[in-house]
Amino acid sequence: MVDPREQAYREFAQERLPSLRRLAYVLSQDWHRADDLVQGALVQIYVHWDKVSAATDRAAYARTTLVRVFLNERRTSWARRVVLVDEPPDVAARPEPDSSESLTLRSALAGLPPRQRAVLVLRFWSDLSVEQTASALSCSPGTVKSQTSKALASLRRVLPDNEHTTGRRS
Repeated sequence: MVDPREQAYREFAQERLPSLRRLAYVLSQDWHRADDLVQGALVQIYVHWDKVSAATDRAAYARTTLVRVFLNERRTSWARRVVLVDEPPDVAARPEPDSSESLTLRSALAGLPPRQRAVLVLRFWSDLSVEQTASALSCSPGTVKSQTSKALASLRRVLPDNEHTTGRRS
């Protein structure tokens, strides 16, 4: 007989797994690392399941936990010791082939500092408001705005000039 608390967690984790994995991939740019991030987030969610299950927006709680796991990983000495190299994407793990433009954007996104990348992913990939992003990152809305501005300026410098990166039509 399965404990109802355990069953509720399993159902939640199974439901959120695909979206958490996609979000983790956008943050980390690596499917294997994304899986590790999701696993770390799900462990944290399990440990705090009573608090999570009482939350009004469990998806937001899970997303916030995942972003915090990502940012905390970047702060550890592991992230400073390990040098990531450019390698072709793992074709078997990729659900669909990427276009050249998408690969260019992902490469530029990977070059951003982790906090700026997290802000862009939460604001534009997850479509969160400034306030929701600030809450997820435990910072002020002003910090979200300044990090967004800096990140977009960095992307504009490295991406080819087109309507997607400059806001102008050709």
